[in-house]
Amino acid sequence: MYHDMKRFFREILASPQRRAIPIMTTPGIELTGAKPAEVFRSGELQFRCIEALAGAVHADALVTFMDLSVEAEAFGAPVRYSEYENPTVSESIASTAETIGSMAVPEVGAKRTAETLRCAELCAAKLDRPVFGGMIGPFSLAGRLADMTEIMILAAVEEAAAAALLEKATAFLVEYAKAIRATGVNGILIAEPAAGLLSPDMCQRVAADYLKRIVDAVQGDDFPVVIHNCGNAAGRQIKELLSTGCAALHLGNAVSLPELLPQMPPEVPLMGNIDPVGVLKDGSPEEVYAKTSELLRATAPWPNFVLSSGCDVPPGVKMENIRAFFRALEDYNQSVK
Repeated sequence: MYHDMKRFFREILASPQRRAIPIMTTPGIELTGAKPAEVFRSGELQFRCIEALAGAVHADALVTFMDLSVEAEAFGAPVRYSEYENPTVSESIASTAETIGSMAVPEVGAKRTAETLRCAELCAAKLDRPVFGGMIGPFSLAGRLADMTEIMILAAVEEAAAAALLEKATAFLVEYAKAIRATGVNGILIAEPAAGLLSPDMCQRVAADYLKRIVDAVQGDDFPVVIHNCGNAAGRQIKELLSTGCAALHLGNAVSLPELLPQMPPEVPLMGNIDPVGVLKDGSPEEVYAKTSELLRATAPWPNFVLSSGCDVPPGVKMENIRAFFRALEDYNQSVK
């Protein structure tokens, strides 16, 4: 469904009322009664979960499933499925110069990437609000292909091997992002959590420069790209992350948004960052309401703040807690009318 995304972002910046765009899909699994291991293999089931959750609470925009094993699996990495958690890559396949050199770049549509595209297609056609497709970033994909410890070592001491792996990851992700855009969704959220472990200089060299190639390939006024980073170092990487040219940043709960908002250009939204585990999953509805209200009050001076979860909301979050999150938003918006 077409949405004027330039206008959508302009309205965010112009209003004292807040929008909510949480990374929140897995609670829809419980609403549909589906089994997680089946949902993560089926674009149709993923759409039904998103549709069910969209009917239960009102996020201002939706995000497709943030399953960060999909792209690595397309490259041939083995994936472990669970009835209780998101799928995870179970073994590295590209931790040496030799294995990196022999690794082929897959076609878009390989393995479950076809299912994620199917979900995006259904969301774009059938949902009544903007939808952001979800995908992984190049450095985080490289970390799943090589193992996070190995990619950190490669990036530090074997730069040629790291660059070769990042080139292959980026080549695939550029085409994948183009395919996500072609489904008709309204934007894309690129999750680059592993970059949050890096120094600013290394973040620029092994993450931001590659992210920029994806942004340049797909972003336009009608298709914003949001970069997500949930690491502890994200607060020292604002300049590097913004160098990608992305339309918005989404940061995790390891950082203080009131401290970082003064670093943001006023025309660039900053999204986040209620703790998805410690608050949304493990907290009581009263705690969720209090923490959400506190964040809304603390960020009130900055029109470019957008309320969100700090990262992907995990399975097992109670609907009472999700409703408390949105109730805090509604009450805040009533108070600033």
